[in-house]
Amino acid sequence: MDMAKLVDFMSNLIYPLQAFTAIYGLYLTIMVFRRIAQKRFRTDAAAADFLDQVGESLRSRQFDRVAELCDSPPYWSKAVPQLILIALANRDRPMPKLRQLLGETFEREVLSELDYQLSWVNTVVKTAPMLGLQGTVLGMIAAFAKIASANRTGVDPSKLATDISFALITTAVGLMIAIPLVMCMASMQVRIGRLTDAVQHQLGRFLDEFEAARDRK
Repeated sequence: MDMAKLVDFMSNLIYPLQAFTAIYGLYLTIMVFRRIAQKRFRTDAAAADFLDQVGESLRSRQFDRVAELCDSPPYWSKAVPQLILIALANRDRPMPKLRQLLGETFEREVLSELDYQLSWVNTVVKTAPMLGLQGTVLGMIAAFAKIASANRTGVDPSKLATDISFALITTAVGLMIAIPLVMCMASMQVRIGRLTDAVQHQLGRFLDEFEAARDRK
C-alpha cells in the first residue's frame, strides 16, 4: 500500500471514529447524570421527609422498621438509605468506627464509581480534538502531495480545496464534540459535590438520632 492509499484509508476512518466518539461521550454523560440522580434525593424536602420518618422509628427503637423503609422501592437506590442499612447492620460498633465505615463505603461504592465514569468522559474530551488534529494532518498531507506532483500532472484547485476543507472540518468537529463535554463535566463535578455535601449532612443527622436511640435503654 503506497502512501497516498494509506492516507486515503486513514482519512476515511476519521468521520466514523468521530461519530463513535460523540455517541460514546453522550452515552457516558447520560449515564453519569442518571447515576447522580439515582443516588440523591430529588429535593431537600424529600430528604427531610425521609429523615423524619427514620427519626420517628428510631425514637421508638424500631430498627427493623427503619430497615424496611430504607429497602423500599422509593429509597433503595439512594446513597443515604443504603448507608443507613449498613449502619443498622453494624450498630454494635463504636460510633467513631461506624462513622469511618460509612464514609469509606460512600467513597468506595458511590464516589469511586462516579470518578471512574468521569475519567472515561475526560478521555473522550481529550480524544475528540486529537481525532480532529489527525484529520487536519491527513488533509494537509494530501494537499501537499498534490502540490508536489504539480510539475508532472498540474494541480486542480478544487481538489486542493477539498483536502483543506477536510482538514478544517475534522478539526471543527473535534472541538464541537469536546467543548460541550467539557461543560457537562463541570456540571457533573458540581452535582457530585452537592451529592457529597447532602450525604454528609443527612447522614450526620441520622447518626446523631441513631446514637441517641441505640444508647437509650
